[in-house]
Amino acid sequence: RKPGTFAANCLLARRMVERGVRTIQVFHRGWDQLGSLPRLFKFQCEDIDQPAAALVKDLKRRGLLDETLVVCGGKFGRTIYSQGALSKDNHGRDHHGRCFTTWLAGAGIKQGFEYGKTDDYSYNILENPVHIRDLNATILNQLGVDHNRLTFRHQGLDQRLTGVEPARVVTDILA
Repeated sequence: RKPGTFAANCLLARRMVERGVRTIQVFHRGWDQLGSLPRLFKFQCEDIDQPAAALVKDLKRRGLLDETLVVCGGKFGRTIYSQGALSKDNHGRDHHGRCFTTWLAGAGIKQGFEYGKTDDYSYNILENPVHIRDLNATILNQLGVDHNRLTFRHQGLDQRLTGVEPARVVTDILA
């Protein structure tokens, strides 16, 4: 119930959904742990785990999850190996542009479903690669928007939010 916390913002987001707000962002900072991972990671997870789960459960219990898409992700993935000097008290994980984790709930997304597979080092994609443009196309699709038709003019060219390369909706994750 402390204002400004991730938990309070999840509750506020649910209330906004109930009142018809169409787009809401709940932000949680501090995940860029190039160092201090042993000290901060546990608290970061505790801070987001229960409130995010409660948000999804709350939306489902109130009959709002079928028409609400919840997306939880970051700006890039992380390597599983340490960046910098490895010590018990201070190490971190480097940026990883090819492999990332994002979870989606509601709005026609399969429940309890994992998609994609990496090698044992979480470095190379072995199965079902999803480019960020494909993730964006899937999100737009679940919001009822055709990503190929949604364009904006920039420097004299029509641009798409999914970029200039072909993007696909990841239909395997749809219920």
